[in-house]
Amino acid sequence: MLDTATYTPRLKTVYTDAVRPALKEEFAYKNDMQIPRLDKIVLNIGCGAAAVRDSKKAKSAQEDLTLIAGQKALTTIAKKSIAGFRVREDMPLGTKVTLRGEKMYEFLDRLITIAMPRIRDFRGVSGKSFDGRGNYAMGLKEHIVFPEIDFDKVDENWGMDIVIATTAKTDAEAKALLKAFNMPFNS
Repeated sequence: MLDTATYTPRLKTVYTDAVRPALKEEFAYKNDMQIPRLDKIVLNIGCGAAAVRDSKKAKSAQEDLTLIAGQKALTTIAKKSIAGFRVREDMPLGTKVTLRGEKMYEFLDRLITIAMPRIRDFRGVSGKSFDGRGNYAMGLKEHIVFPEIDFDKVDENWGMDIVIATTAKTDAEAKALLKAFNMPFNS
């Protein structure tokens, strides 16, 4: 049985032992609080037209995202009605979850070491998907690359948005941080 009181995620240990000193030396930070770190990871699945046709699709996506994240996902609902898209106010349209702390490091570890190698025709992630403030966004075409999802029980493949928020001030600092975690950038 895993003792959660003394357990530290592998990537968190890598960050404190190797990444922090390397970043401090590379960018010549004078204060340890200037060293970039992961702030949060936000996962999102938008069901779109499938949720409009069948309200159970959003529930299915929520269950899958809860399995992937290891934390209960929230259902996102429409704020107002849009007749052209057949969307009514308060209709469930997707699901999201925000990860922090240990669960954030565990998810990033599973994403980089297990899920990304399972993506078909994978050539790395874009190194240009930073927002200018040190945050990185990427998308997956299929959520079934995560081992928590049972292929036989999947009724529909969902795309998935992943946003990694860091405390870095620039894109170069954030890219160096993610590269230190072995994020497979293609450029």
